[in-house]
Amino acid sequence: MLDITVAYNRYRFLGNEFLTWIWFSIENDTEPFHRCDQELTELAIGNRMVLENRLANAAETISIKGDTAGLEEGLVALRKGALVTEMNLVYQSGSLKWQFSLKGENLSFSGLKLPETGTIESEDDIEGLLLDRIYLYEKPVQFIEDLYEHFIKLRLSEQWKEQTLSIIQRWALKDA
Repeated sequence: MLDITVAYNRYRFLGNEFLTWIWFSIENDTEPFHRCDQELTELAIGNRMVLENRLANAAETISIKGDTAGLEEGLVALRKGALVTEMNLVYQSGSLKWQFSLKGENLSFSGLKLPETGTIESEDDIEGLLLDRIYLYEKPVQFIEDLYEHFIKLRLSEQWKEQTLSIIQRWALKDA
């Protein structure tokens, strides 16, 4: 049986590939997103992205921050072999909008900003508000889980090797 720490270290690159694929898909093919959420109106890169290039004896980290920051530096890092290790995303489904950061290493969420909810006017409103909040926490987590499942199926398919990987590489090199 494979030790959990060995398995973790062996396969943690998949989360980074997943985040890199999300970036590619945001710019090129949002169809997989709509398969995972029929009501999706937006999935966009937010105000922060971190890329890492693991070199022979060291790691090079590139952080892109700010609401108006361009991603050109990130594309340069991709060309050098980097992968996205953390990404801030803006997710909108219907009229509801979330913002959160996702780490590739373990697909953990941080800084989750929920859509506004109603106010509590009476004691009877507490249960309804609590159920709303549970739904609002669950929705982006379920979306990312569904999207990751789609990505893993694609990543293990022949299509990944025969088509998708070369399309992503051409995208990263497009303005080189």
